[in-house]
Amino acid sequence: MFLQIHTLTAYPASLLNRDDAGLAKRIPFGNAVRLRVSSQCLKRHWREDLALRLPELPDGQRTRSFFTRTVLPRAVEAGVPQPLAESLIEPLAKAVIDGGVKEGGDLNQPVLFGLREADYFVQLLREASQAGDPKKALEERLKSREEKDNLKAMSKSAAGLTAALFGRMVTSDLLARVDAPVHVAHTFSVHAASTEMDYFTVVDDLNREDETGAAHANQTELGAGLYYGYVAVDVPLLVSNLTGCEAKDWQGQDGSTARRVLEALIDSILRQSPGAKKGSTAPYAWADALYLEVGRSQPRALSNAFLDALRPEGKSDLRNAALSRLAAYVKQLDEMYGGPNDGETRQLSTTLEQPAHLPPRQPVPQAVAAALDAIFGSKA
Repeated sequence: MFLQIHTLTAYPASLLNRDDAGLAKRIPFGNAVRLRVSSQCLKRHWREDLALRLPELPDGQRTRSFFTRTVLPRAVEAGVPQPLAESLIEPLAKAVIDGGVKEGGDLNQPVLFGLREADYFVQLLREASQAGDPKKALEERLKSREEKDNLKAMSKSAAGLTAALFGRMVTSDLLARVDAPVHVAHTFSVHAASTEMDYFTVVDDLNREDETGAAHANQTELGAGLYYGYVAVDVPLLVSNLTGCEAKDWQGQDGSTARRVLEALIDSILRQSPGAKKGSTAPYAWADALYLEVGRSQPRALSNAFLDALRPEGKSDLRNAALSRLAAYVKQLDEMYGGPNDGETRQLSTTLEQPAHLPPRQPVPQAVAAALDAIFGSKA
């Protein structure tokens, strides 16, 4: 079961995502070079927003200092003497992460850990501290097959909301790899990239009359565009990550948490800005079109609707042209493959003109509710 989320969002003069030279990111596609926002940038902003929207769900920390700045202070608060806790933190880190641990317990690179995993490690340190030889007791416990199985069994669902959505890559013997159920495409402009360099200066307020000219001069690249965004969600895997069940058993689980997560994710996709330079460009925009699809078929993006870059024509609204182009491509796919398939649900919410071949437009709350009802059943 997949949920597919398609959006069209227009931004005025802005710098949504920069490359290593400070310029707007681009990508060649079809017959034109487009402005682009990377999936990593999008996910970062959605993660931060979701943590605020869903504070009741444990999240994680992507850091090199998880053991020294999260586990260690908690262990001391839990009653492990400070010197003993400090002596145990490096052996613990080395046992959990294969290699890549610095002296003292920091890691060579950031790893995503769940806060519930921190609680588990604190418990290990507390119990080891009560043994005659705490370091030996901790090492023997972590080497035991039983403990490895326990940690692997709990760590998938304990890795936090971020890992449950976007996955966790690890090479550790003890930590569980978490596959990402939310697959995020790089958004791109449906028309050719068009940018300009914005030259600006700064005046020194304390200049004397004979001190003329700018105190600082610089320039930054700005662009405006209408972006197509695409996200596909593997619903069984999402439920598995949130509950710890096998993906094949997802329908036997309570889907209320997964539903709340998807409601929040869709709203964040629609409204959360990925823009840089917010103070000087106010890059805030809500999507003008949301198209949702629910079904069991292999997902497919609708990016190819824009292989031929749109061109502004007279007084026509580029947003309406883009939505019409998207609808026409959906029709072509349906004619080729015989869709929509049985059990497939499609929902549209938009501020734009109703295009042919897409379902009647409706407000976002109703569209989202209908899509999620098709996955989890009606809340009524």
